[in-house]
Amino acid sequence: MTLRFTKMHGLGNDFIVLDGVRTSIALDTATVKRLGDRHFGVGFDQLLLVEPAAQAGNDFRYRIFNSSGEEVEHCGNGARCFLKFVRDQGLTDKRELAVETARGVIYPKLEDNGEITVNMGAPELRAAEVPFVADHEAVIHALQVGDTSYDITAVSMGNPHAVQVVADVETGLVQQVGPLIEKHPRFPRKVNAGFMQIVSRDAIKLRVYERGAGETLACGTGACAAVVAGILRGLLDERVRVSTHGGDLTISWAGGDAPVYMTGPAVTVFEGEIQL
Repeated sequence: MTLRFTKMHGLGNDFIVLDGVRTSIALDTATVKRLGDRHFGVGFDQLLLVEPAAQAGNDFRYRIFNSSGEEVEHCGNGARCFLKFVRDQGLTDKRELAVETARGVIYPKLEDNGEITVNMGAPELRAAEVPFVADHEAVIHALQVGDTSYDITAVSMGNPHAVQVVADVETGLVQQVGPLIEKHPRFPRKVNAGFMQIVSRDAIKLRVYERGAGETLACGTGACAAVVAGILRGLLDERVRVSTHGGDLTISWAGGDAPVYMTGPAVTVFEGEIQL
Protein backbone atom coordinates (compact mmCIF):
# COMPACT_ATOMS: atom_id res chain seq x y z
CA MET A 1 0.00 0.00 0.00
CA THR A 2 1.27 3.47 -0.91
CA LEU A 3 0.34 6.23 1.53
CA ARG A 4 0.54 9.84 0.40
CA PHE A 5 1.21 12.46 3.07
CA THR A 6 2.03 16.12 3.56
CA LYS A 7 4.72 17.16 6.05
CA MET A 8 3.85 20.39 7.88
CA HIS A 9 4.80 22.30 11.00
CA GLY A 10 3.49 24.99 13.29
CA LEU A 11 6.48 26.72 14.93
CA GLY A 12 8.51 23.52 14.62
CA ASN A 13 5.80 21.31 16.13
CA ASP A 14 5.78 18.94 13.16
CA PHE A 15 3.09 16.77 11.60
CA ILE A 16 2.25 14.52 8.75
CA VAL A 17 -1.24 15.14 7.43
CA LEU A 18 -3.28 12.47 5.63
CA ASP A 19 -6.27 13.00 3.34
CA GLY A 20 -8.97 10.66 4.61
CA VAL A 21 -11.68 12.55 2.71
CA ARG A 22 -10.84 11.37 -0.81
CA THR A 23 -9.29 8.06 0.34
CA SER A 24 -10.40 5.85 3.23
CA ILE A 25 -7.47 5.41 5.61
CA ALA A 26 -7.42 2.93 8.51
CA LEU A 27 -4.66 3.39 11.08
CA ASP A 28 -3.50 1.14 13.90
CA THR A 29 -0.96 1.82 16.64
CA ALA A 30 1.86 -0.07 14.94
CA THR A 31 1.41 1.86 11.67
CA VAL A 32 1.37 5.23 13.42
CA LYS A 33 4.50 4.37 15.40
CA ARG A 34 6.27 3.23 12.23
CA LEU A 35 5.37 6.43 10.39
CA GLY A 36 6.43 8.50 13.40
CA ASP A 37 9.91 6.94 13.66
CA ARG A 38 12.38 9.62 12.61
CA HIS A 39 14.93 7.03 11.45
CA PHE A 40 12.80 4.33 9.80
CA GLY A 41 9.65 6.30 8.92
CA VAL A 42 8.78 9.91 8.16
CA GLY A 43 8.95 11.32 11.68
CA PHE A 44 6.55 13.70 13.41
CA ASP A 45 5.28 14.92 16.76
CA GLN A 46 1.68 14.20 15.71
CA LEU A 47 -0.15 12.63 12.77
CA LEU A 48 -3.32 14.41 11.59
CA LEU A 49 -6.00 12.44 9.76
CA VAL A 50 -8.53 14.60 7.87
CA GLU A 51 -11.97 13.00 7.49
CA PRO A 52 -15.48 14.04 6.43
CA ALA A 53 -17.60 15.65 9.13
CA ALA A 54 -19.82 13.28 11.09
CA GLN A 55 -22.49 15.91 11.84
CA ALA A 56 -24.41 18.16 9.46
CA GLY A 57 -23.33 21.79 9.61
CA ASN A 58 -19.65 21.04 10.23
CA ASP A 59 -17.01 21.07 7.50
CA PHE A 60 -14.57 18.33 8.49
CA ARG A 61 -13.45 16.03 11.26
CA TYR A 62 -9.86 15.42 12.18
CA ARG A 63 -8.13 12.86 14.37
CA ILE A 64 -4.78 13.32 16.11
CA PHE A 65 -2.21 10.64 16.93
CA ASN A 66 1.04 11.09 18.86
CA SER A 67 4.21 9.48 17.54
CA SER A 68 3.82 6.88 20.29
CA GLY A 69 0.70 5.65 18.47
CA GLU A 70 -1.94 6.84 20.93
CA GLU A 71 -4.88 8.94 19.76
CA VAL A 72 -5.32 12.24 21.60
CA GLU A 73 -8.07 14.83 21.81
CA HIS A 74 -6.68 18.14 20.62
CA CYS A 75 -3.70 19.92 19.05
CA GLY A 76 -3.55 23.68 18.63
CA ASN A 77 -0.63 23.86 16.18
CA GLY A 78 -2.21 20.98 14.29
CA ALA A 79 -5.48 22.90 13.96
CA ARG A 80 -3.69 25.69 12.07
CA CYS A 81 -1.90 23.20 9.81
CA PHE A 82 -5.24 21.46 9.25
CA LEU A 83 -6.81 24.61 7.79
CA LYS A 84 -3.85 25.28 5.51
CA PHE A 85 -3.87 21.64 4.35
CA VAL A 86 -7.54 21.44 3.37
CA ARG A 87 -7.31 24.75 1.49
CA ASP A 88 -4.05 23.87 -0.28
CA GLN A 89 -5.45 20.46 -1.26
CA GLY A 90 -8.58 22.01 -2.75
CA LEU A 91 -10.88 20.34 -0.23
CA THR A 92 -12.44 23.73 0.59
CA ASP A 93 -12.11 27.38 -0.34
CA LYS A 94 -13.60 28.63 2.93
CA ARG A 95 -11.49 30.91 5.13
CA GLU A 96 -13.20 29.78 8.34
CA LEU A 97 -14.26 26.23 9.18
CA ALA A 98 -16.16 24.25 11.80
CA VAL A 99 -14.00 21.22 12.53
CA GLU A 100 -14.90 18.24 14.70
CA THR A 101 -12.31 16.88 17.15
CA ALA A 102 -12.51 14.22 19.83
CA ARG A 103 -13.35 16.92 22.38
CA GLY A 104 -15.73 19.14 20.41
CA VAL A 105 -15.85 21.56 17.49
CA ILE A 106 -13.12 24.14 16.84
CA TYR A 107 -13.19 27.09 14.45
CA PRO A 108 -9.92 27.89 12.63
CA LYS A 109 -9.88 31.07 10.50
CA LEU A 110 -7.40 32.29 7.88
CA GLU A 111 -6.34 35.88 8.54
CA ASP A 112 -5.47 38.42 5.84
CA ASN A 113 -1.77 38.26 6.78
CA GLY A 114 -1.65 34.49 6.22
CA GLU A 115 -1.61 33.54 9.89
CA ILE A 116 -4.41 31.40 11.30
CA THR A 117 -6.55 32.11 14.34
CA VAL A 118 -8.26 29.22 16.10
CA ASN A 119 -11.19 29.55 18.47
CA MET A 120 -10.05 26.85 20.89
CA GLY A 121 -13.18 26.93 23.03
CA ALA A 122 -13.41 27.73 26.72
CA PRO A 123 -10.86 26.18 29.09
CA GLU A 124 -12.05 23.44 31.43
CA LEU A 125 -10.89 24.02 35.00
CA ARG A 126 -12.91 21.47 36.94
CA ALA A 127 -10.47 18.87 38.21
CA ALA A 128 -12.60 15.85 37.32
CA GLU A 129 -12.95 17.08 33.73
CA VAL A 130 -9.24 17.75 33.15
CA PRO A 131 -8.99 14.94 34.44
CA PHE A 132 -6.98 15.53 37.62
CA VAL A 133 -7.40 13.78 40.97
CA ALA A 134 -8.04 16.45 43.63
CA ASP A 135 -10.16 16.67 46.77
CA HIS A 136 -11.06 20.34 46.13
CA GLU A 137 -11.17 22.91 43.32
CA ALA A 138 -8.37 25.47 43.23
CA VAL A 139 -6.30 27.52 40.80
CA ILE A 140 -3.08 26.17 42.30
CA HIS A 141 -2.53 22.60 43.48
CA ALA A 142 0.53 21.12 45.12
CA LEU A 143 1.81 18.16 43.10
CA GLN A 144 4.28 15.92 44.88
CA VAL A 145 6.95 14.52 42.55
CA GLY A 146 9.45 12.45 44.48
CA ASP A 147 10.81 14.62 47.28
CA THR A 148 9.69 17.90 45.68
CA SER A 149 6.32 19.62 45.62
CA TYR A 150 5.45 21.71 42.55
CA ASP A 151 2.66 24.28 42.36
CA ILE A 152 0.67 23.50 39.22
CA THR A 153 -2.52 24.73 37.60
CA ALA A 154 -4.55 21.95 35.99
CA VAL A 155 -6.29 23.06 32.77
CA SER A 156 -7.92 21.20 29.92
CA MET A 157 -7.91 22.74 26.47
CA GLY A 158 -9.54 19.60 25.11
CA ASN A 159 -6.46 17.78 26.41
CA PRO A 160 -4.96 17.90 29.92
CA HIS A 161 -2.22 20.32 30.99
CA ALA A 162 -0.29 20.88 34.22
CA VAL A 163 1.23 24.38 34.14
CA GLN A 164 3.84 25.62 36.57
CA VAL A 165 5.66 28.96 36.80
CA VAL A 166 9.45 28.76 36.72
CA ALA A 167 12.15 31.40 37.06
CA ASP A 168 13.98 30.27 33.92
CA VAL A 169 12.70 27.82 31.28
CA GLU A 170 16.24 27.16 30.05
CA THR A 171 17.21 24.96 32.99
CA GLY A 172 17.20 21.17 33.03
CA LEU A 173 13.82 21.10 34.76
CA VAL A 174 11.79 20.31 31.64
CA GLN A 175 13.64 17.14 30.70
CA GLN A 176 14.08 16.00 34.31
CA VAL A 177 10.63 16.70 35.74
CA GLY A 178 8.49 16.74 32.60
CA PRO A 179 8.38 12.94 32.15
CA LEU A 180 7.52 12.46 35.83
CA ILE A 181 4.61 14.89 35.68
CA GLU A 182 3.42 13.43 32.34
CA LYS A 183 2.83 10.04 33.98
CA HIS A 184 1.87 11.25 37.46
CA PRO A 185 -0.89 9.06 38.95
CA ARG A 186 -3.05 12.11 39.72
CA PHE A 187 -3.51 12.52 35.95
CA PRO A 188 -5.32 9.32 34.93
CA ARG A 189 -4.98 10.03 31.18
CA LYS A 190 -1.45 11.41 31.56
CA VAL A 191 -0.79 15.12 31.07
CA ASN A 192 1.16 17.72 29.10
CA ALA A 193 3.64 19.35 31.49
CA GLY A 194 4.04 23.09 30.88
CA PHE A 195 6.87 25.25 32.22
CA MET A 196 6.12 28.98 32.01
CA GLN A 197 8.49 31.89 32.61
CA ILE A 198 6.80 35.26 33.11
CA VAL A 199 8.57 37.98 31.09
CA SER A 200 5.95 40.72 31.52
CA ARG A 201 2.18 40.93 31.85
CA ASP A 202 1.83 40.43 28.11
CA ALA A 203 4.72 38.06 27.36
CA ILE A 204 5.89 34.64 28.54
CA LYS A 205 8.42 31.99 27.57
CA LEU A 206 7.13 28.43 27.46
CA ARG A 207 8.39 24.89 27.12
CA VAL A 208 6.06 21.87 27.14
CA TYR A 209 6.81 18.19 27.69
CA GLU A 210 3.95 16.61 25.75
CA ARG A 211 2.41 13.28 26.68
CA GLY A 212 3.33 10.61 24.18
CA ALA A 213 5.69 12.90 22.25
CA GLY A 214 8.26 14.34 24.66
CA GLU A 215 9.28 17.98 24.50
CA THR A 216 8.22 19.68 21.27
CA LEU A 217 9.41 22.98 19.81
CA ALA A 218 5.93 24.44 20.36
CA CYS A 219 2.60 23.33 21.78
CA GLY A 220 -0.53 25.28 20.82
CA THR A 221 -2.86 23.92 23.48
CA GLY A 222 0.02 24.24 25.96
CA ALA A 223 0.35 27.93 25.10
CA CYS A 224 -3.40 28.39 25.65
CA ALA A 225 -3.30 26.52 28.96
CA ALA A 226 -0.29 28.52 30.16
CA VAL A 227 -1.94 31.86 29.43
CA VAL A 228 -5.15 30.74 31.14
CA ALA A 229 -3.13 29.66 34.17
CA GLY A 230 -1.21 32.94 34.24
CA ILE A 231 -4.38 35.02 34.00
CA LEU A 232 -6.06 32.98 36.74
CA ARG A 233 -3.02 33.54 38.96
CA GLY A 234 -3.20 37.30 38.33
CA LEU A 235 0.16 37.35 36.51
CA LEU A 236 -0.93 38.08 32.93
CA ASP A 237 -3.21 40.37 30.96
CA GLU A 238 -5.85 39.30 28.44
CA ARG A 239 -3.56 39.18 25.37
CA VAL A 240 -0.15 37.50 25.62
CA ARG A 241 2.77 36.75 23.33
CA VAL A 242 3.98 33.19 24.00
CA SER A 243 7.58 32.55 22.95
CA THR A 244 8.56 28.93 22.36
CA HIS A 245 11.73 27.42 20.94
CA GLY A 246 9.92 27.21 17.60
CA GLY A 247 8.61 30.78 17.52
CA ASP A 248 5.83 32.98 18.86
CA LEU A 249 2.06 32.58 19.27
CA THR A 250 -0.49 35.17 20.33
CA ILE A 251 -3.04 33.93 22.87
CA SER A 252 -6.10 35.87 24.04
CA TRP A 253 -8.63 35.03 26.75
CA ALA A 254 -11.28 37.29 28.30
CA GLY A 255 -11.79 34.94 31.25
CA GLY A 256 -14.73 32.90 32.51
CA ASP A 257 -16.57 30.93 29.85
CA ALA A 258 -15.06 32.97 27.01
CA PRO A 259 -13.16 31.01 24.35
CA VAL A 260 -9.38 31.09 24.08
CA TYR A 261 -8.06 32.42 20.76
CA MET A 262 -4.71 31.32 19.36
CA THR A 263 -3.01 33.00 16.39
CA GLY A 264 0.11 31.81 14.60
CA PRO A 265 1.59 30.44 11.37
CA ALA A 266 1.29 27.10 9.56
CA VAL A 267 3.92 25.89 7.08
CA THR A 268 3.99 23.12 4.47
CA VAL A 269 7.42 21.47 4.28
CA PHE A 270 6.98 18.86 1.54
CA GLU A 271 4.69 16.21 0.13
CA GLY A 272 5.66 12.57 -0.27
CA GLU A 273 4.59 8.95 -0.23
CA ILE A 274 5.67 5.89 1.70
CA GLN A 275 5.14 2.19 1.17
CA LEU A 276 3.35 0.40 4.00
